Amino acid sequence: MPHSTEETSTKQTLTIRPASQNVPPTSQDTSPEQTSSMSERRMDLRGPDRIQIKNRRKRYLDLHPEYFKSAELELADPLLYDRLVRRFLTAREREKEGRERGYTGILEADLVRSEAKIEALQHPDPNIAMVYKRAPDGHILSVEQDEEASNREDAWDRWVDLMTQRFLRGDDKDFDYNTVDDNDEFDDREEEERKRLEEYIDNQTPEFLGAGTPKGETGIQDF
Repeated sequence: MPHSTEETSTKQTLTIRPASQNVPPTSQDTSPEQTSSMSERRMDLRGPDRIQIKNRRKRYLDLHPEYFKSAELELADPLLYDRLVRRFLTAREREKEGRERGYTGILEADLVRSEAKIEALQHPDPNIAMVYKRAPDGHILSVEQDEEASNREDAWDRWVDLMTQRFLRGDDKDFDYNTVDDNDEFDDREEEERKRLEEYIDNQTPEFLGAGTPKGETGIQDF
């Protein structure tokens, strides 16, 4: 007796692979976090090339100082940016920043910063130098615990140093590190040439003067 359409559909449904049998992710399924960690693992596997890759990343930052002023960095760590950069900006500088980022960019930064402050207020982190307290009018105020960033210059130097270390580690999930890690244009040519010259000199065999026989300090051959 032939099966009905309903029975056939039921049997076909039972043959569907369970959801637990995951399909290997494609490149489109790779998250920014996975991309960043893969870049870091790739650098570990290269062994000696690890130093070269970090040198290329440092060279990129030297050639692109504007990186440290990008809006993406503020969103990556809004509390640190607020402590080391934003609080030292003048009214004119904030106005200029607002024009450059636009209304949407400013709104996004304000939202992210507010959420981060609320999180810090509810779950204080003892490892950061800034403490957040709620004022009587409801506003969340930041209070500096130390004098590490007491002036604009020191604060900016601290910001650049922290963001440099973050970049060298490969923690900027919005940055395509392959454009730097695999690009020999970011090699320091003069430094590379200096290292090759030092290696060449170190590998040379010492030679004796004269006929090749060592002599005493008096210049007369010792017996």
